Amino acid sequence: MKHLFKAEAKWNSDQNLIDSTKRFYSKSHKIIIEGKPVLNVSAAKAFKGDPELYNPEDLLLSSLVSCHMMSYLYVCSENGIEVLEYSDNAEATLEVSPDGSGRFVTVTLNPEVKISNSSQIQLALDLHQKANQLCFIANSCKFPILHNASCEVK
Repeated sequence: MKHLFKAEAKWNSDQNLIDSTKRFYSKSHKIIIEGKPVLNVSAAKAFKGDPELYNPEDLLLSSLVSCHMMSYLYVCSENGIEVLEYSDNAEATLEVSPDGSGRFVTVTLNPEVKISNSSQIQLALDLHQKANQLCFIANSCKFPILHNASCEVK
C-alpha cells in the first residue's frame, strides 16, 4: 500500500535579495500543503536564516518526535496500557563538513510517559523500541535514533 504526500516550496528573488553586490539571498520561503496553513520557513540562525521561523532541521526533528509519539500510543493501546500523559524533549546533532554539506549524526528522544498501572511500567518502557520499528519517519532516516525514556504512574 502506498500513499502520496505533496508539498510546494515558494521563494521569490525580488523579495529576498538582501545584498545585490554579493548576491546574498534570504533563505525565507513558504511551504504550501493543500488544505493546510502555509508554513513560513527559513534556514537555521547558524546558516544565516531568520531565527523566528521554522527551519528544516526543526521540522525534521519535530516529525521524528511526533511520529514516535503516535507509534508509541498505538503500541500501548495494542498492549492494553492506558497512557495518561506523554511529553518529549528531543535533541538532534547536526554535523557540518568542511565542504559545507551536513547531516544529522544522531537524534535522542527523551519521552516521559505517565500511565495508570504500575505493573505495566517495564512493558511501557520496552514498547518504545516497537514504536521506533513502526515509525514511518524513523524508518526513513539513516542516522541513529536513541531513546532515553522514562515512565511513571500518575
